[in-house]
Amino acid sequence: MPILCRVTRGELTESIHVGFAAAVDESGKVFYSTGDAQHLTCIRSALKPFQAAAAVKNGVLDSAGFNNKELALMCASHNGEKDHLQTVQSMLKKIGLLTEHLKCGSHMPLGRAARKEMIMKRLEPSALHNNCSGKHAGMLAFAKHLNKELGLYTHKDHPVQNRIITYIEDLLGSNNIPLEIDGCSAPTPFLTIEMIAVLFQKLGAGKKNELGLVFNAMAENPGLVGGEKNFDTQFIKALKGSGVTKVGGESVRGITIKTKNRGCIGLAIKILDGNFRVLPMATIKLLEHLELLDEVQIEALSKFKNKKIINHNGDEVGRIEAHLEF
Repeated sequence: MPILCRVTRGELTESIHVGFAAAVDESGKVFYSTGDAQHLTCIRSALKPFQAAAAVKNGVLDSAGFNNKELALMCASHNGEKDHLQTVQSMLKKIGLLTEHLKCGSHMPLGRAARKEMIMKRLEPSALHNNCSGKHAGMLAFAKHLNKELGLYTHKDHPVQNRIITYIEDLLGSNNIPLEIDGCSAPTPFLTIEMIAVLFQKLGAGKKNELGLVFNAMAENPGLVGGEKNFDTQFIKALKGSGVTKVGGESVRGITIKTKNRGCIGLAIKILDGNFRVLPMATIKLLEHLELLDEVQIEALSKFKNKKIINHNGDEVGRIEAHLEF
């Protein structure tokens, strides 16, 4: 039975979103799945911690002089808030490059407050505001570290991308992973839900130095990973060093949690129709079902368990809720 996210109008069901998920233990095996763990999906921005880890493994942090906050931003899908922009600018300054070197494109900030401020001031967004700008600053640092062409760093056959994909293949013990192009123009692989869970189990397991550094950077800087009112940020804050999560486009999510009794657990969730509105509910439902959150953590994340549907007059007319058994 997959995760079913029910959207009601009054007491009647109006829509249902379907989610698949898998959980992997320290043996690297799936100990729980709902739906099809072999479902192939694009990992999108949930790959960012591993793209950052590949850079760390290749010595990029030391050569660029990046600190823990800058490493966290390499893993981020950020809101475009002040701290995010300043951190990207710091990264570019350290490697002697400019905003114009970023090949991620531009969009208005994801954060509502940051976006509203720009609209009010009639400002145009730059590549700094792109939620992937930290990842791209890291890739530029990677290219400079390798002394390779800066302008082509997003191309599939560029040495930066080759090293990242080789690193992912080594983590998974799998070759010939299919690649397509992400919204920010960098290559992104298609993986099974089980594979994504395996990656996130390794992220928190602490067996590889570069993954441990990435985990710690994210855990210590939750605000840089997302921003105000962002689920990733709120989740990392609630876990207080015992877990992190990373969302990806079209409603995919990876999670790692260090448990007291079961070791490090990796999880992956995909909402099949790509709708983001139900991903937080599906996430909390899965973690509650597997008893991976304690009472304090559940309380801290309780606002994500269900969502009220409010009409234009401010009346509650329905809700969104997740079910593992319908």
